[in-house]
Amino acid sequence: MVEVRLRAVRVDLQSNTPVLLLQETEGLGRTLPIFIGAPEATAIAFALQGMDTPRPMTHDLIRDLLESLDADVERVVVTELRASTYFADIVLRHEGEEVPVSSRPSDAVAVAVRTGAPLYVADDLMDAEGIMLAVDEEEEDEDDSEGEETEEAGNPEVIVGEFRSFLDTIRPEDFSS
Repeated sequence: MVEVRLRAVRVDLQSNTPVLLLQETEGLGRTLPIFIGAPEATAIAFALQGMDTPRPMTHDLIRDLLESLDADVERVVVTELRASTYFADIVLRHEGEEVPVSSRPSDAVAVAVRTGAPLYVADDLMDAEGIMLAVDEEEEDEDDSEGEETEEAGNPEVIVGEFRSFLDTIRPEDFSS
């Protein structure tokens, strides 16, 4: 497994679809892009922003349920790509046993962000689908400054702004098959 960090949730300009960017924490710095749904992008952005809602959102409810059952999220692993669909496991620890639960990667990341669980990608998946993203000099300088969060690293204001732009242009027909 390759440990990754949530580099950003962006909107792909060509398809106008949210995309999750998971970047290796060590090694080549490859990034696994995963297209996700608008609700999941919102859920991840809310968690990154630390936004409280009057009632628990679905991923907050999942976190609360796991906590009430004394189960911990050990890690999230994006496991495979099959027929253009990514698969992930949320690996729980309950009563000393590891319990993998199949999940969509977007939901798994939304839960991981809320619980502080580490993120991983299967080695063969990263080898097959990981890409090298171009990094401009300004971004490299920001990455080098200790303790500063970069725009690409998930600045909540940037993510929410991009997501609002996405919502302004999305139509119901965009979700039909």
